[in-house]
Amino acid sequence: MSVVPTPHPVATKVDAVVFDCDGLLVDTESCWTRAEKALFEQHGLAFGLAEKKMLIGRTPTALGVILARHFERPGDEAALTAALLGRVQQEVEQGVATLPGAVELVRACAARVPVAVASNSPRPLLRLTLESTGLAELLPVTVSVDDVAEPKPAPDIYLAACAAVGAVPDRSVAFEDSHTGLASAQAAGLAPVFVPSLPDGVGDTGGAWHLDSLTEPAVHEWAAALVTA
Repeated sequence: MSVVPTPHPVATKVDAVVFDCDGLLVDTESCWTRAEKALFEQHGLAFGLAEKKMLIGRTPTALGVILARHFERPGDEAALTAALLGRVQQEVEQGVATLPGAVELVRACAARVPVAVASNSPRPLLRLTLESTGLAELLPVTVSVDDVAEPKPAPDIYLAACAAVGAVPDRSVAFEDSHTGLASAQAAGLAPVFVPSLPDGVGDTGGAWHLDSLTEPAVHEWAAALVTA
């Protein structure tokens, strides 16, 4: 008796695949976490999972607002943002690694359909991250928070990434690791794949294809079957 393969929950006939960067493709979340922890400690505060959840996936502007409120430093939003970004850049410059399965997945997708990056990071930090890991060659099309009017969770970044590669959003796929990014991709109409970077970060994914990591065989089987819509 032949076995009928289980269909993947995301279509393989697509216009494009769009990836988030931090915490999904590259282990920059550890850089952010070390920078955040150091900044909290500088202000005499503890940093744990609750604080990480409060900050993950946020834009630099939003981070400044959150930090100023949490540190009870009204008016210091810009200074706190600059301090945090400076620490993160120092961490990235010391070296970052791609996450398991990321390079293989991006390479497989890029060989078959257009690909792009859609990130809430500022452009200089995004470029540094991609170049330091070698992903810039595989992902030359990037959209950062600096390129749009509204950051994630608004749909602007994903809409701009699709436009940059000539893709229709509702015929495209997004890979995300945070709920902020997931909401952005879903608002833009892309089919979402969720690979949470926090240990208990699944929650309500709104029907997204949930993966524990980019090493799962199912996602590589899906990538190998991709064709343009």
